[in-house]
Amino acid sequence: MHHYSQGKPTRQAHKGIPEGFYEEEQGLKGFFGPVSHLIRKKPSTRWNNISGDLKPRLFDLVKITKNKKWQRLLYNNFLTLSLSSFEKGLSSDAFRNADGDTIYFCHSGSGHVLTEYGLLDFKKGSYIVIPKCISVQFYIKEKTHFFIIENKSSHFEDFNRGIAGRHAIFDIQTIGKPDLAALNEFVEDHKVICTEINVKHNNEITKFSYDETIYDVVGWKGDLFPYTLNTENMMPLMSHRSHLPPSAHTTFVARDFVVCTFLPRPLEEDDDALKVPFYHQNIDYDEVLFYHDGDFFSRDNLHAGMMTFHPAGFPHGPHPKAVNNIKGKKRTDETAVMIDSRWPLLRDPILDSVELQNYWQSWKS
Repeated sequence: MHHYSQGKPTRQAHKGIPEGFYEEEQGLKGFFGPVSHLIRKKPSTRWNNISGDLKPRLFDLVKITKNKKWQRLLYNNFLTLSLSSFEKGLSSDAFRNADGDTIYFCHSGSGHVLTEYGLLDFKKGSYIVIPKCISVQFYIKEKTHFFIIENKSSHFEDFNRGIAGRHAIFDIQTIGKPDLAALNEFVEDHKVICTEINVKHNNEITKFSYDETIYDVVGWKGDLFPYTLNTENMMPLMSHRSHLPPSAHTTFVARDFVVCTFLPRPLEEDDDALKVPFYHQNIDYDEVLFYHDGDFFSRDNLHAGMMTFHPAGFPHGPHPKAVNNIKGKKRTDETAVMIDSRWPLLRDPILDSVELQNYWQSWKS
């Protein structure tokens, strides 16, 4: 389609919106495809009633107190989002996921991951990326909570940094690589003899038992291995003049979804720049946001450990109070993990008990 316009549009997206009016972005392909910007008299979230299942949802995951290695939250054929909790100490058996690549995001806690490739350290804010079929065993220093992203249809890949250069967002040298010597030392010091691996395949567990420990690797080489990436080592893309779309904060890419990381950053400086997330319809994607840490200015009454779910099909954006609260602020102070799914996500029944039922009404001023 050719670019076209009618009426009185703005010249630059997210800037120069007339006083008292509101911009709504409608776009395809997750902010990369055809897009239009509508200037409205009223916010596009001004609904007064929603009758049906399609609506914005907010869940307080802190209320899920049962310790479970994988508590499913949202899912489809390509992606599963889960929670897990680990108590202090060494897990008794190793675990291997034959259903897909796995990312464990450490919401709280710290420890080590034992793998046949070596030892990995993790702490709060660490992404632990475990490729499909690689065995892991967790040593927990302090009680740990993970937000888990399972990729069932592809593998996690690096994102296209484009003209930003190969060191944008994070330098490859900042990733935590498995240390084989540290693993051997840890195994010896803690007298670890792991002889069983629980393998998840087609969502069922099969146990493999061995006569001797699985940690018998004396050397390896290659570009397939588990690694970590901490939010402290990530450098957010910024524009001091206009608001960037969420896709600018992409961290991992899969065939059917992307993982983005929102980090503390300076706010836009221009007086006519939009300083809060713009009203938008991400038409092709369901959006999930896990609130990890900080002051979440774009929403009211949020705390760390909450999760929002905004399926495709309706516009969403900042709460009215957020627009006013941002005045006078110079920077954001929030860290969150976003998952954009190309295909609709289903809700696990456990979310019914922790949903804030009136969330859809929270855009009313």
